[in-house]
Amino acid sequence: MENSEKTEVVLLACGSFNPITNMHLRLFELAKDYMNETGKYRVIKGIISPVGDAYKKKGLISAHHRVIMAELATKNSEWVEVDTWESLQKEWVETAKVLRHHQEKLEAGSCDHQQDSPMLGKPGQKRKWVEQRQDFSQKKLLEPKPKDVPKVKLLCGADLLESFAVPNLWKSEDITQIVEDYGLICITRAGNDAQKFIYESDALWKHRNNIHLVNEWITNDISSTKIRRALRRGQSIRYLVPDLVQEYIEKHDLYSCESEEKNVGVILAPLQRMYKSLNL
Repeated sequence: MENSEKTEVVLLACGSFNPITNMHLRLFELAKDYMNETGKYRVIKGIISPVGDAYKKKGLISAHHRVIMAELATKNSEWVEVDTWESLQKEWVETAKVLRHHQEKLEAGSCDHQQDSPMLGKPGQKRKWVEQRQDFSQKKLLEPKPKDVPKVKLLCGADLLESFAVPNLWKSEDITQIVEDYGLICITRAGNDAQKFIYESDALWKHRNNIHLVNEWITNDISSTKIRRALRRGQSIRYLVPDLVQEYIEKHDLYSCESEEKNVGVILAPLQRMYKSLNL
């Protein structure tokens, strides 16, 4: 299949990135390889979107630091970048809204690109004819062709997929919107039965063709939680995170027993919102 016939895809990873690790970066490479090898898709960009401070997760340090670490981690990447929109919001933003934000941004960018395309008349053409042609063409270009706009898909690990089953953590309509309108690319590990989880969920099963399960054959058990624990134990995290991220953590002494207690006793933002809706 020619590149022009393939669906262009933007991979979006949402999460705490507290801190970002080499495993987070590997997710993008695994997903890109898988999607490109299907012959139906062409991954053109990856986006890391750190959650804002209002998420109130235990041990979540300032978004300012988490964004900088993510930017340092992707400094040498040719296709993965960091987006700050979500992290700058005063209130926590649902993942479905973050996906919509980036899809609308791509659609707006496509319109702008098409409208900026020059319309050149051939020598000898009458000016009136050229102006009429330009006016007609501009009207047509104002309407973006959906197939020409890249599709945003949510990149995640199996833990996020399974979190759909946690009571009150996700709105059922948000889960449906994510898998129906955007799609999931889920990196799974041996012993993780993601297929069974999809089978047992009506919403996921209905849209199973829009959920791509990618096997991680070279297993990597790095996690942000383990990185923070190692730091609290005074142990080295070299080769577990990018060197620039390690240097930044050490320079600013970011993770400690004190930082791990941040937001202890505070209800997680999704649950706060659920409780408020019940009290209305």
